[in-house]
Amino acid sequence: YTLATNNGKNSLHGGLKGFDKVVWEALPIVDSVASLTLNYTGKDGEEGYPGNLKTSVKFILSDDDELIIEYNAETDKPTPVNLTNHSYFNLTGDVTNNILDHILMIDADHYTPVDTSLIPTGEIKSVQGTPFDFTKPEKIGARINEVKGGYDHNFVLNIKDSSLQLVAYVSDSLSGRKLEVFTTEPGLQFYSGNFLNGKFKTSDGKSIDQHAALCLETQHFPDSPNEPSFPSTILKPGEK
Repeated sequence: YTLATNNGKNSLHGGLKGFDKVVWEALPIVDSVASLTLNYTGKDGEEGYPGNLKTSVKFILSDDDELIIEYNAETDKPTPVNLTNHSYFNLTGDVTNNILDHILMIDADHYTPVDTSLIPTGEIKSVQGTPFDFTKPEKIGARINEVKGGYDHNFVLNIKDSSLQLVAYVSDSLSGRKLEVFTTEPGLQFYSGNFLNGKFKTSDGKSIDQHAALCLETQHFPDSPNEPSFPSTILKPGEK
């Protein structure tokens, strides 16, 4: 199967018109909590992928300050599926403050090194003694200069099973805010906003510059279809 090369020689974020660029069907709230369900079916051959992929994503905002995202997908042909959320966070609430003073913990003893195009090499390496060791809370900016280009790497989470588990948290001393991340997925992509360059502005006109925000994307490992040693992302007919 041939996919679009929209990131050098690589295919990124689902192709030229990935699921982040299509119009989803929004269903009205029918729960007692604030929620939104979005449905979309990717047609067989869309962006080069096999199978009609029936997808739904449910966003729930709870009374306990939780944003819960539930993903569901079914297919009629074997196809790779690796859905995630790419929200940006700055816990100070002001993008003129960068996230380099945020304190980060990631419960991962290993990470997947990348090549010059940020694609995993297939290796799984220990974080011990490297700037990728966030097993104890560390300031993001403390060692970022040791990582060429900044952090944009997949961490191999220390998950015990497929249940929902706490895998990371971020805290900010300026605001006192703390963000906890729970997931059922085996990986977490930590992105330190390296490519933010002022192109985008906030609603009040503030420039969103490099390291103005971070992403913690829970998912399967990038490039899994090409790395047999990585957990499989292949969804088969009859599976959910």
